[in-house]
Amino acid sequence: MDMLTLEAFEEASECVKRVTQETKLIYSEYLSAQTGNKVYLKPENMQVTGAYKIRGAFYKISTLSEEDRQKGLITASAGNHAQGVAYAAKAFGCKAVIVMPATTPLIKVNRTKSYGAEVVLHGGVYDEACEYAYKLAEENGYTFIHPFDDPAVATGQGTIAMEIIKELPLVDYILVPIGGGGLATGVSTLAKLLNPKIKVIGVEPEEAACMKASLEAGKVVTLPSANTIADGTAVKTPGANIFPYIQKNIDDIITVSDDELIVAFLDMVENHKIIVENSGLLTVAALKHLDVKNKKVVSVLSGGNMDVITMSSVVQHGLIQRDRIFTISVLLPDRPGELVRVASVIAEEQGNVIRLDHNQFVSTNRNAAVELTITLEAFGTDHKARIIKALEDHGYTPVLKTANL
Repeated sequence: MDMLTLEAFEEASECVKRVTQETKLIYSEYLSAQTGNKVYLKPENMQVTGAYKIRGAFYKISTLSEEDRQKGLITASAGNHAQGVAYAAKAFGCKAVIVMPATTPLIKVNRTKSYGAEVVLHGGVYDEACEYAYKLAEENGYTFIHPFDDPAVATGQGTIAMEIIKELPLVDYILVPIGGGGLATGVSTLAKLLNPKIKVIGVEPEEAACMKASLEAGKVVTLPSANTIADGTAVKTPGANIFPYIQKNIDDIITVSDDELIVAFLDMVENHKIIVENSGLLTVAALKHLDVKNKKVVSVLSGGNMDVITMSSVVQHGLIQRDRIFTISVLLPDRPGELVRVASVIAEEQGNVIRLDHNQFVSTNRNAAVELTITLEAFGTDHKARIIKALEDHGYTPVLKTANL
């Protein structure tokens, strides 16, 4: 347990300054009011590669011999470590091959290529991509740079804790996302070295909580699947080499649902004007699960590499969850003026119609009833309820449907 030393962290902190942006803490009045704590954000989404991973990749490569670097580097990654290795390899003037899951967002693939790396798409999740990367490394003699199960990589990631504690010496809690565990290993180990009273909480997606399962089992275990919108933390097996550090230094694990990540995305966009990818939102969603008050809490926003299509989908689902978009259907006689009458009721309540679907064939007797399906924009749950009640007061029977945008 003597591999991640204070001296190594100090060396790494100086080393990564060559390639990192300064990501000063952002105090969040909104999240502080919501939770009853003093909440600060560590915006690693603002790094040059869009994520903290540049830290571990660059420090690890700096520790290699020139011979190992010139063999060429290879790694497997869902995107952020890929960009970190690609960027660092370019800085050191060596070749990089990156194996990424076929499900990786396009923005991460293209940005990795933009740093000069060769990208190979393979498998559906990180674990399958990693297995193939090891095969290519053996076949071609490449030097493998593991995204998390490497103490040197974890040391580089831990430089985040050095910066947090220098800026906020009396921090009480640090929340870190967990995929394979490299970030949590580095941050928790250094935090405990500097101040054992600091609590470091790992956060995982409910459907990819491999570290929580491993801690409960007392050994590294493999999940049958890792199905989550937080693609950067969709890992089935945590790192075996770093697992002892997690056991020693992580104080607790919080798991959050994909639905909570969707709400957290809207919170960050609307209240902070910050784009954070789903894995980076884990620590924001976890704030509501932290059962403490009046504490100084730092949420590490691990990355911001989200493609526009995913962003659009998350926004739409978030609006639906918050009752700002909803769909209802009403039955009405098929006669002139009925559609205008319904629209007038909605307009009087300041509802905004987004879509109408007028189905005349819901019944064989069109004069008895046709179905009008309406997708509406509202201000929230109370406004939605007022619109529905107004329709009921005018003799209609609104039926809620799955929102369709």
